[in-house]
Amino acid sequence: MTERVTLITGASAGIGTELARVFAANGHRLALTARRADRLEALASELAAKGGKKPIVIACDLEDPAAGETIAAALAAEGIELDHLVNNAGFGVFGDAIERDRDEQIGIVDVNVRALTDLSLRFADQLIRNKGGLLNVGSVAGFLPGPGMAVYYASKAYVISFTEALRAELAPRGVRVTVLCPGPVPTEFQARAGVGSQHDTALLNVSAADVAQEAYRGLMANKRAVLPGLGIKIVPFALRFFPRGFILAATSRFQRRRH
Repeated sequence: MTERVTLITGASAGIGTELARVFAANGHRLALTARRADRLEALASELAAKGGKKPIVIACDLEDPAAGETIAAALAAEGIELDHLVNNAGFGVFGDAIERDRDEQIGIVDVNVRALTDLSLRFADQLIRNKGGLLNVGSVAGFLPGPGMAVYYASKAYVISFTEALRAELAPRGVRVTVLCPGPVPTEFQARAGVGSQHDTALLNVSAADVAQEAYRGLMANKRAVLPGLGIKIVPFALRFFPRGFILAATSRFQRRRH
């Protein structure tokens, strides 16, 4: 019988690392991918030291259009199939879209949208065959317009919409599909995005480890969406009561204060 693994992208830091720890603790064999091979190897060794089988490490950059082929080839070479896919990799940059480097912003689309879509579709047949699960990491930002981080917010809106649609398509085939929508979480994301963390302090009340635990439980329970933390859960509901123009202006003011 072909061995089954859980593939986690963006596993070298933050929520991705914690998701790897949670899946491993629940008996899943892992394949980990991210840009930084040294971090992946360190995480793989940590997980193996706890008694599990050492994860497969696939170092690649999801901005590369060939990344999907690279990952698929590495898994095929190991003679394994996926029963779970966790599309966690993603990043954003702060600043007005027209003033930021265009290539950097297209890179956000490459990682947050194209790569996530590629991997979701590429491995769908394996998830169906193995009656597994798909966890895509969105963001509470996906429910909002995001002046000051326009491309990032828009990319996460795509993740939510795409994942919910896939859920409807894959549910009859026995695949659990969940979108994770955390609020601000204290990880390396803020530093890479160029966002000042001092204005997020009140919201940073859910750790990456807690987010990962909630995400795993939600996927296994086949929840449509997981919004970790009490404050974040009310956001989609509360947005129904405000005009879109008001939300746009409020989000713009909030983003300006974060820098």
